Amino acid sequence: MSRARSFSGLRWWATAVIVLLVITVLILPISVGSKIWLVAMLAFAAVFTVLEVGAKGRILAALMIGLLALYLALAFHRAVLLLGTGGWLPTLLGVAMLVIPAVGTWAMVREIVFGARTERLGRELAARGELPADDLPRTPSGRYVRAAADEHFDVVRREVEAFPADWGGWYRLSLAYSASGDGRRARRSMRTAIALHRGTNPETVLARSGR
Repeated sequence: MSRARSFSGLRWWATAVIVLLVITVLILPISVGSKIWLVAMLAFAAVFTVLEVGAKGRILAALMIGLLALYLALAFHRAVLLLGTGGWLPTLLGVAMLVIPAVGTWAMVREIVFGARTERLGRELAARGELPADDLPRTPSGRYVRAAADEHFDVVRREVEAFPADWGGWYRLSLAYSASGDGRRARRSMRTAIALHRGTNPETVLARSGR
C-alpha cells in the first residue's frame, strides 16, 4: 500500500483547520490589508496541503505549525483587546478568537502526531520486509478494485484474528480497510497498531477496539 496514505488524514484535518482559520480571520477587527495578507498565507498553505504527498509531509507539518503559531499570536492579542473593551459582542468575539484557534491547534497537533507514529510503524515494517506491496488492481480512476480489495481484506483479517496482539497485523489491517473504502475503521485499526507498538497492555487495547 502507498505510504502516502498515512498522511491522508493529516491533509483533511489541515484543510479543515485552514477553513476555520480563514473564517476567523474574516471576522477579526483588523484592517483589510491585514486580512488579505493572512488569507493569502492560509490559501498558500491550503494549496500546499492539497498537493502534499509522501516525503513532503514533514514540510507540510512544519509549515502548518509556523502558520498556526503566527496566527495564534495575532488571535490572542486581538482576543485580549476585545475582552478588555466590554460589551457582549466584543466579549463573544474575544472568546471565539481564543476557542477556535485552540480547537484547530489541538486537532492539527493530534493529526501530526498520528501521522508521525504511522510513518514510523511503516518504516519498521518495511525494514522487516513485512510491509505489503501496493499491487492491488485499480480502476481507471485510480481506486482499488473492490472485489480484489475485499479479498485481500479477508486474508489480513484472518491474520489479525490469529495473532491479535501483533501490531504489524493491525497496521496491515488498517491499510486493507482503507483499500476497501472504510476510512473510519482504517484509522481505528491504525490507532490500535500504534497502541500495541507503544507497549500498551494488549488486553486493554483489544478491549477498546472491540476485539
